[in-house]
Amino acid sequence: MCGIIGYTGKKNAVDVIFKGLKKLEYRGYDSAGIAVVIGKELQVRRSVGKLCNLESMLKKNPIIANIGIGHTRWATHGKPSEKNAHPHTDPTKTVVVVHNGIIENYSELKAELQKDGQKFESETDTEVIAHLIKKHYKNDLLNAVQKTLDRVRGSYALGIMCKNEPDKIICARQDVPLIIGVGNGENFIASDIPALLPYTREMIFLENGDIAEITSEKVIIKNAENNMINREIKNIQWDTEQAEKNGYKHFMLKEIFEQPHIIENTFRGRIYPDEGRICIEEVDFKEEYVRSISDIYIVACGTSYHSGLVSKFLFESFAKIPTEVDIASEFRYRDIILNEKTLVVVISQSGETADTLAALRLAKSKGCQTLAICNVVGSSMNREAMHVIYTHCGPEIGVASTKAFTGQITVLYILALDWAYKRGTVALGELKKYLKELWEVPLKINGFLQNVKSICDLAKIFAYKKNFLYLGRHVNYPVALEGALKIKEISYIHAEGYAAGEMKHGPIALIDESMPIIAIAVKSKVYEKMISNIEEAKARGGTIIAVASKSDKQIRNKSDYVIYVPETDEFVSPLVTVIPLQLLAYYISVLLGCDVDQPRNLAKSVTVE
Repeated sequence: MCGIIGYTGKKNAVDVIFKGLKKLEYRGYDSAGIAVVIGKELQVRRSVGKLCNLESMLKKNPIIANIGIGHTRWATHGKPSEKNAHPHTDPTKTVVVVHNGIIENYSELKAELQKDGQKFESETDTEVIAHLIKKHYKNDLLNAVQKTLDRVRGSYALGIMCKNEPDKIICARQDVPLIIGVGNGENFIASDIPALLPYTREMIFLENGDIAEITSEKVIIKNAENNMINREIKNIQWDTEQAEKNGYKHFMLKEIFEQPHIIENTFRGRIYPDEGRICIEEVDFKEEYVRSISDIYIVACGTSYHSGLVSKFLFESFAKIPTEVDIASEFRYRDIILNEKTLVVVISQSGETADTLAALRLAKSKGCQTLAICNVVGSSMNREAMHVIYTHCGPEIGVASTKAFTGQITVLYILALDWAYKRGTVALGELKKYLKELWEVPLKINGFLQNVKSICDLAKIFAYKKNFLYLGRHVNYPVALEGALKIKEISYIHAEGYAAGEMKHGPIALIDESMPIIAIAVKSKVYEKMISNIEEAKARGGTIIAVASKSDKQIRNKSDYVIYVPETDEFVSPLVTVIPLQLLAYYISVLLGCDVDQPRNLAKSVTVE
């Protein structure tokens, strides 16, 4: 969720860029930088941490120019540091680049360039782009960028300048948003609308494969087929807060709709379905170590605890490793039996959750290996754990967690498959199949999100109910817990999530005509069991809302309402089944007039006991 801003015109580019970066702070970042062209010289300023650090640097060593690019970085390749901050240049300081996204084949490109004698200053994938552009540069920057992008696999939004062509910015987009702002005698690029609103409301939204050349007086766009093309200029009438929400009414809704991109962003550069290969760059767990793990303890709170429960099924089913999941506030006070062959996995969106941090410290004191699954670079948890894997979710503003849940499950799914292959419990053919299932999920969720009116209609029917019961089995039991948590958090309605097989051990007594029951009954090895549970609830007068696979026609005869979700493999289905539950909670909260993004009594990060 990095931020890009670029400017060419008559104003001081540094002022425009810095103010633009401030407008993009809500996206989250760990470092920042600015590059300008003065005469025929590149000037670059970069710093770690907040923008105030960059501001201090610019005040001590000011620069004035009419063209420049800037960037706020959220680390993917390489830890937060000045050398890994953007913008990046080639060794001759001829070309400078800012980049959002992930270059999947950067390792092989880097090895090729190093073989030619090129030296690299950073650990990033982005620096490869600067080197390649310089290699192809023959006094035509646009052509050099095109030749470079022919070699690149992955996702990108790029802003590029060259000291030999000091009047232009080249930008390109593939799977990552990039916008051109059109002004009078000035033009802009940005990763998001808020950065441009103080200067223009006329904006062009680039499409995949587009590459553009921008000067202060003109914008030239070519599509993926290298044909000149006119993209529509749209007039944006949002205010700043609306812009930060991308036009959504609430951050929570925006974050629900971001999930296809978040899932893809989290697995890109890590999985290669056609090859059956997994590469988690942050940690390289060798086969010998993975085979030596005796058991796993997953420790977390709230939504992260639910993602841990999902992963218990993954580690046990795929990798055949005994796995326990504990609530952090309980784990830290148990007389727990751990040893050096136990791996303790702590999960937290913020990396600052007090109980989870305490559990991590307890595990370390007992000699365990520790692994953190976290979203925030530089957090306490990441500094203290022996190993860290990041979800690439960007900042989550809504207090009720949504995209963090799917980002965590994506990482844990990949990790479980990686270890299963290393332990010999999943064959190459199976690995390819499961990776392909994950690869296809973002597109399936995108399709589902195109038509959510039916969920909005359901919310109108059930918004004023006082109690809900959520039922699931196997890998979707934790999703039932998560669905119940969401409606409690933001709608203040009492709800319980249960393993469906436990219903007759108590909760069935609660069922009557006033009780809505949300049953997750997608196709799986426990499907017939779920149908039996639905029939039991229906016989007691309960109103059944089934979450079912798209091809399931018989479910209509068993349920009062059906939410159809795309077909997926059972083990990847939680990424899909949780979406309608998040949306239902959201729409009910809105109808009840609750504060969706900041529900009462709750904080985004629980940093005290």
